[in-house]
Amino acid sequence: MKAVLLARGLGRRMKAPTDATRLTARQAAAAAAGAKGMMPIGNPSTALGAGGHPRPFLDFVLSALADAGCGEVCVVVAPDHSAIREYYEGPGRPERLRISYRVQAIANGTARAVQAAQPFAGRNPFLVLNSDNLYPASVLRSLVELDGPGLPAYQRDSLVHDSGFPPDRVTSFAAIEVDPQGFLTRIVEKPGREYHDAAGPSALISMNVWRFDERIFDACREVPLSARGEYELPEAVGLAVTRGVRFRAVPASGAVLDLSRPSDVTLVNARLEGQEARP
Repeated sequence: MKAVLLARGLGRRMKAPTDATRLTARQAAAAAAGAKGMMPIGNPSTALGAGGHPRPFLDFVLSALADAGCGEVCVVVAPDHSAIREYYEGPGRPERLRISYRVQAIANGTARAVQAAQPFAGRNPFLVLNSDNLYPASVLRSLVELDGPGLPAYQRDSLVHDSGFPPDRVTSFAAIEVDPQGFLTRIVEKPGREYHDAAGPSALISMNVWRFDERIFDACREVPLSARGEYELPEAVGLAVTRGVRFRAVPASGAVLDLSRPSDVTLVNARLEGQEARP
């Protein structure tokens, strides 16, 4: 199975000056560069050994992909991606994965990021996930084992309990609706509290990890500009659904670690302390 990691984002939330969380010098440098996936996480027990520095968060993401059965990963990057390439072609060279790169020249949305990876994916099925999210390998494996497109479906209260997300934050995540057969019918971006109050604690949430086939590329190419001024992947998925692509919603549980804000670093450090990463 192939996988595409989206690492082109500008990291605006990670750079937010209103977040008073104290970062180490290396973490602050990664945040300032918008390279959330390269932020050092953990303590010397999780280090490579070279200089005793903690591993970048991306090592744990790649390790989970390898555990799930992925062997080839394409990282979609900004034009100035030398830090990522130098690390993974040098001291952080993976043992279980092959990494390649595709450049997204303009940060104009996740649909365009996926489109940039089309030469890598070809006609093969592939996973797509963000470089600042870490999912349980079991959840990724459930997507690998599907026979077509799909996504994990998390219950709202499960995310709060397992992942440590504040309830108000979860209400801003994309909600999904499925039919009685378990296939996706609708994605509700930024649903808000009213939607969640009506849906209840079992409201289903998308955490931006997908299994696609080649049909997604037409949707990514033709999706209209969103209200935020970007070409967004969830809207491309919605377009594909209207064109008859069936996405299986797989029930999912377990902690999802999100490294999108400075205030996330403390929780991610604690959850990954002592854990081994073997990309």
